[in-house]
Amino acid sequence: MKNINYLTTIGGVFLFLLFQSCTQDLCDRSSTFVRFDPVYLQVDEIRKDIQIQGAQPLKNPGKLYYYNDYIIINERREGLHIVDNRNPENPQNIAFVKIPGNIDMAVKNGILYADNYIDLLTIDIQNPAEPKLVSRTEDVFNSLGLNQDLGHLVYYEETTVTEELNCTDPRWGNPWFFEGDVLFADALNSSAGAAPPTNNAGVPASTGIGGSLAQFTLTKNHLYVVDEWDLKVFDVEDCNNPDFINTVNVGWGIETIYPYLDNLFIGAADGMYIFDNSNPVAPRFLSKFDHARACDPVVVDGDIAYVTLRDGTTCQGFNNQLDVVDVSTLTRPELLKSYPMDNPRGLAVKDKKLYLCDGDSGLKSYDVTNWETIDENQLAHIKGFSTYDVIALPNDLLLVIGEDGFYQFKIEDEKDLKEISVIPVERA
Repeated sequence: MKNINYLTTIGGVFLFLLFQSCTQDLCDRSSTFVRFDPVYLQVDEIRKDIQIQGAQPLKNPGKLYYYNDYIIINERREGLHIVDNRNPENPQNIAFVKIPGNIDMAVKNGILYADNYIDLLTIDIQNPAEPKLVSRTEDVFNSLGLNQDLGHLVYYEETTVTEELNCTDPRWGNPWFFEGDVLFADALNSSAGAAPPTNNAGVPASTGIGGSLAQFTLTKNHLYVVDEWDLKVFDVEDCNNPDFINTVNVGWGIETIYPYLDNLFIGAADGMYIFDNSNPVAPRFLSKFDHARACDPVVVDGDIAYVTLRDGTTCQGFNNQLDVVDVSTLTRPELLKSYPMDNPRGLAVKDKKLYLCDGDSGLKSYDVTNWETIDENQLAHIKGFSTYDVIALPNDLLLVIGEDGFYQFKIEDEKDLKEISVIPVERA
């Protein structure tokens, strides 16, 4: 009996160890994270390196802006490409303005405004081939932090890393975690009267058009810029000398701004904010449309706002959809309907047609005459390229930016968007 018990015990221990070994193997897995390393710069480093250069290839394109038959494309945190688009079938990259930390831009009367980390730059592009720095407005934007020894925390350098983790590791299953001052995020969960003079696209020549992912916008002789928390207001009646006049706190996770009539629609990680801008010096909060946390650009047409929600590394959301919102009563926006998408980003609306960038799924267009049947009225779907933001011009030209480059389409037939030119990204 003792031998049987002994053997039983030994067998049990063996099975336990075997089970533990199998469990250990099953518990190990390869996990991919985006590592965010903080980058600090001293003030003199921020302000020393503005350069006007010849044309440079697109490598990591970001925001898109149209002005007077020229296209301005942001090279993320590097500067601005200026493209001569007077012949959309053969656009010419003609100059590059090197601006460290640059994310966005806007143009009025040939004067370009761009961010340089904590400063606002004023650049004369009346001769687009030869931009000239006019002035610098200092310390108007917030950095991400200030270290007495290291300087301003200006951004986080992103690197994708893959590690083997065991379920006993405290990082197991966490969507994000810190190691010192370095952030790691799970890569799987991570924009009456006489008509004013116009250019060839039919756009008023005094100001340009930004995409739905814009953080800069111009209206009523004022420049509005949103950052993570605030709305910054500049008086630009004197184009060469922007006057920083007000900061309006909005909330947290602010991402985009879209002007419409006397209002500003501000997209945030957790909703859409609506501000009355009848007094352009001091926009007044009216209401907020709440949604689950996700990246959030917005465009407006009449009484309808179109909002895209997507998941992503920094958004930490799990919704991929188009929300149609009733804004006929600005103090009480109401969701009308949601439509599933793959990974929607920027969008544009024109003549009851909605153009939507759906990430790696390409460019989609819809007839939105009836908000209840948008999914039944898809007009076109162009696949095979990644899309980030889109601008629809009055001359039936679509400007599209994405990871692969800058594309232009002509709307000759709503169901047949014709690609007419591409400036591709130059891969390393």
